[in-house]
Amino acid sequence: MFVGILTAELHVPESGSLKGKRSVVKGLKDRIGSRFNVSVAEVGETELWQRATLGVAVVSNDRAHADEVLAKVVDLIRSSTSAELLDYQIEIV
Repeated sequence: MFVGILTAELHVPESGSLKGKRSVVKGLKDRIGSRFNVSVAEVGETELWQRATLGVAVVSNDRAHADEVLAKVVDLIRSSTSAELLDYQIEIV
């Protein structure tokens, strides 16, 4: 069994409040969760208006599959018009 973990640092430039940021982050989390069979949560920068850290986890019996799923999640985040991907890290354990 392999567990893939993605940590994604985001910038939400249009956000002027925590409520605005949370709306953007919730929409992104919902898109990721509905498109891929992964767990996703906001795991950091919860009190900053324009920054967010998302954690995404996938469990698979194949290392390559876990890596492929997380790479597709990164692509989806990159294609978002409401949040900018600043940095990310993928770890497969």
